[in-house]
Amino acid sequence: MGTTNLSVHALRGRWKPKKEALLAIQDSHPTCIRLHRAFSWIARCENETDLDTSLICLWIAFNSLYAQWDEDRREPQRDIQSLRTFIDRIIGLDESNHLSSMLQEQHDKVMNIFDDEYLSAYFWVEPSRVRASKSKKSKFDARTWYIDGKWRLLTERLVERIYLLRCQIIHGAATHGGKLNRDSLKKCAQMLRDLLNCFLLVITDHGHQQDWGMMCNPPLNSPQSMT
Repeated sequence: MGTTNLSVHALRGRWKPKKEALLAIQDSHPTCIRLHRAFSWIARCENETDLDTSLICLWIAFNSLYAQWDEDRREPQRDIQSLRTFIDRIIGLDESNHLSSMLQEQHDKVMNIFDDEYLSAYFWVEPSRVRASKSKKSKFDARTWYIDGKWRLLTERLVERIYLLRCQIIHGAATHGGKLNRDSLKKCAQMLRDLLNCFLLVITDHGHQQDWGMMCNPPLNSPQSMT
């Protein structure tokens, strides 16, 4: 079964033996909490038909995995910093090529996202036909990244485009159920779910013993909350 077809039930089943091994070492293990939170939000939108809700829930699941607490500043690290660090680690751990295989399998879907000027930060600086045309340069860059196997760069740029839409929704720059962003929302929600499946598989298969950093807002009964 391909990564794009895995249900949250299947993902949880694959994770269960690794989770049990970690909990035998440490109660409220932080990696178990991260994945438990992620699975809960994926499950919330598994049969959701509202695209706005789906993207929000999927991003919350993603945030559960990548978010980091900055001990010096006593606040969460910036999203972009945490995202890039997380993606770098996933790429480095992905011995089974879950991510690169999915990106190749979903090539057309990926290219459609890069071809969408409304998902380009460059376009929104000063929306115009000229910038809309120039923003599509990313599509041609992505073709080169595919040829050269630059999966980290491809994934980062792909996530940045989904993040742009996420920010528009969360910060009140979009209308719930609005007609103008339906196509972009559908593409991004589907792609984010595919990415999440890969990230969860990499952590389960190759990264469950890794230290994924200090969580933001751990449960009050967890060892981290007492530090």
